[in-house]
Amino acid sequence: MRLLEHKNDDEFTLTKDIIDNIPHYAILSHTWGADTEEVTFRDLTDGTGKDKTGYSKIRLCGEQARHDGLQYFWVDTCCIDKSNNTELAEAINSMFRWYHNAAKCYVYLSDVPRDAPDNDDAFCQLPWESAFRKSRWFTRGWTLQELIAPKSVEFFSKYWEKLGNKASLGTIIHEITGIPDKALQGVPLSDFTVAERMSWAEQRETTRKEDQAYSLLGIFEVYMPLIYSEGKEHAFKRLREVINVHSRGLDSDIFQRLPYALDAPFNSYIKQDSSTCLPNTRVGLLEEIYNWVDSEDEQCIFWLNGLAGTGKSTIARTVARRYFEQKRLGASFFFSRGGGDVGHAGKFFTSIAVQLAHNAPSFRRYISEAAEEQIDIANHSLRDQWRQLVLHPLSRSDKRLFPSSYLLIIDALDECDNGDHIRTILQLLAEARSLTTVRLRVFLTSRPEIPIRHGIYAIPQAEHQDFVLHSIQPTIVNHDISLFLEHKLGIIRQEWTLGADWPGEAVLRQLVLYACGLFIWAATACRFIREGRRFARKRLDTILKGSSSAITAPEKHLNEIYLTVLKHSISSEYSDEEKEEVCDMLKHTLDA
Repeated sequence: MRLLEHKNDDEFTLTKDIIDNIPHYAILSHTWGADTEEVTFRDLTDGTGKDKTGYSKIRLCGEQARHDGLQYFWVDTCCIDKSNNTELAEAINSMFRWYHNAAKCYVYLSDVPRDAPDNDDAFCQLPWESAFRKSRWFTRGWTLQELIAPKSVEFFSKYWEKLGNKASLGTIIHEITGIPDKALQGVPLSDFTVAERMSWAEQRETTRKEDQAYSLLGIFEVYMPLIYSEGKEHAFKRLREVINVHSRGLDSDIFQRLPYALDAPFNSYIKQDSSTCLPNTRVGLLEEIYNWVDSEDEQCIFWLNGLAGTGKSTIARTVARRYFEQKRLGASFFFSRGGGDVGHAGKFFTSIAVQLAHNAPSFRRYISEAAEEQIDIANHSLRDQWRQLVLHPLSRSDKRLFPSSYLLIIDALDECDNGDHIRTILQLLAEARSLTTVRLRVFLTSRPEIPIRHGIYAIPQAEHQDFVLHSIQPTIVNHDISLFLEHKLGIIRQEWTLGADWPGEAVLRQLVLYACGLFIWAATACRFIREGRRFARKRLDTILKGSSSAITAPEKHLNEIYLTVLKHSISSEYSDEEKEEVCDMLKHTLDA
């Protein structure tokens, strides 16, 4: 690392390449002007460049460093010999560390005059704030690490007048960049997910496209060779590969020792087409759930129970999406009877632990240590898995550094294949109330099966909140189903140009009547109609003719619609032999 050393008066010279015992130094962060106006390494070695526009900011940086008691300072334009590819690559891979180790970082904003009249925004409190918010410095790729890495960052105007520092301007900087306050305050970047850190750079640009990836090396604490001319896409592909290798190394204890159910999370690949609640539906219920999640009472479990087809999973996905986007979803596990790893409890708590490590990175170290202490923990009882991998790691957290609460979502617990395991899971989840450093809320959905009812009723009433989904007033449910049908059939109408009056209010009311309070009926009907493509109108007529006009048990209506779908799954164009083969396949599937 070469530094600029301040001599007497306004003179400064380049040091030799310092490897060990690097002295305290200041560092400059700025945006580059035209290449012909920036002072280069060659300029300094040749004793030229003083007449260039970029010379003044180097001089001002040196003067500020000397004022702060620092003899040495570093400026990227002239301290790196960019004609030497090896040196350039080493510098780029070391840049984050150099900024991090600097005693002071001075940010020079050439487009922010301190006394700029601020007439653009009545909400700006400082005369230069509007110009500050619009500064080009916040749009450049390399300045991201120059903002995050240093402990001390001071901002200066066009005329080198001090505007403030990273702490005093923290709120404004957060609003401009979207970077969390904790990241600006020096919390380890490993506490933030890869997606979060990538998002900080989304709107930033670099002169060379590959630098959009290279400028993130320090943000992800990785190293890789530079290949200018490889293009932006290939550079990001290599960066992601290096990040993945690095992440696997950090989390090897978790991934190698903790079995994981891939289909368990609400947003797993297999569930990507699963819907959430439409706007203006389930309004009262969702508000009650959100209020419970955000409350501080002792009711650590919310049990949403309802008959099959009443929309429990859709509600669970809606709640999961909300808190996932708020970075407060600890984990989710969606059971599915006969669904392999999500049909039993064998990978339940280990999957919860792995998700917690990803979604709340600050817990990762504690969970990893737990797996290290008990290398065969996956073979232990559900009780030991819960306490060792979840409860104990969360109890070690520092409440000053984490959100006040995290949410666990368990959907369709009744579809777990073992009643005793269901009761055990409920008993253990209730222990979340013992956590004091972080609140863990458990949102649970199921049908009112006997093992669930017994498990819930064994928990003191003051520690759980129940909601019976099928007891909601029929008028509210029918209103929501009507909105659902109107939305889904509206999409079909647009796709196949079925006319503005299709299907019509009368038909909607009839379909709502047939649904008999079951969202699964409405969803199945819409799917059946849509898959008819150009025959969507005919398929709607088929459903209307196939359903009884009388209001009877919900199961009868489900039988009717599934029977209609099954009949139309055997095309009349099939040969007799093909029809027989399809019938055999359907029989085998239904008997399974």
